[in-house]
Amino acid sequence: MNNSRRLIPAAALVAATLALPALTACSGSSATATGGGGKGGGKLRVTASFYPLEFLATRIGGSDVQVTDLTKPGVEPHDLELAPRQIAALQQADVIISLHGLQPAVDDAIGQSGVKNTVDAAALTRLEDHGTEVDGRHHTTGDNGTGGGSGEDAGSDPHIWLDPVRYAEVAKGVGKALAQADPAHSAAYAKNTDTLVAQLGALDTEFRDGLKNRATDTFITTHAAFGYLAERYGLVEEAINGIDPESEPSAGRMKTLLDLAGREHVTTVFFETLVSDKTARTVAGDLRLRTDVLDPIEGITPTSRGTDYFAVQRANLQALKTALGVPR
Repeated sequence: MNNSRRLIPAAALVAATLALPALTACSGSSATATGGGGKGGGKLRVTASFYPLEFLATRIGGSDVQVTDLTKPGVEPHDLELAPRQIAALQQADVIISLHGLQPAVDDAIGQSGVKNTVDAAALTRLEDHGTEVDGRHHTTGDNGTGGGSGEDAGSDPHIWLDPVRYAEVAKGVGKALAQADPAHSAAYAKNTDTLVAQLGALDTEFRDGLKNRATDTFITTHAAFGYLAERYGLVEEAINGIDPESEPSAGRMKTLLDLAGREHVTTVFFETLVSDKTARTVAGDLRLRTDVLDPIEGITPTSRGTDYFAVQRANLQALKTALGVPR
């Protein structure tokens, strides 16, 4: 994972600015025709920075919103670069939903967009530092390899959506934001929010019940993305390096993992779908452990174990049950 700050080239900003008048002219007739204050086709135009926020906007907005995801399927969200046309189009959104600190290029573009209705998911719940000790040095999820990190919230773990309870808190905030931007459909947004929050509550119960009677609390991952999930259900996540899911662990870290695997009865090294599994398979081979997928759900692709957030989370639960020795 590369969290280094991505600067938008000056040429891209110029191109985006030049493209803006044409886009504005195109949208103007739509706004006049619908009387919707700039809403394309009568729908609230919502731009989400990546899949977990797109999922919320789509489920809560329903048929009253037109949702655009800045991060295409298969693209690692942390490394997203914005094309000039995306920067220009961003300025035409009625609502922008992002998670500050996760995608620096998006943060910069939002700051320059002039859009009034912006939602920062990081402000809708409490973020924490789920850093790990690697080779005697503390690393945070925002660490760029120098121990310092990047971005304003470099020490905070952004992966809040992997905890259904925190994700429900974000959902409530998104629902309120859509209602504020589009009061005419506020009742529908409130109803959809309540439905989604109830479903997330049921998922939380599934995890709590499903992980009972496990043989061990500890699992190993290539990417320190599951701190909130581990915290919620009393688990212990051990990331191979804590920073980059594709970097090779040191000899010292390998010894630590070997000792840990024996002591804590670890069975599995987890990798994810949007990055190479090379490191996980190498480590698993050295430790004589199996490998499996634990998906951080940063995007849905044909290789995902499910077609939406809930399906992939349930696949994650099943993978954890197997790895942690939950009786069948």
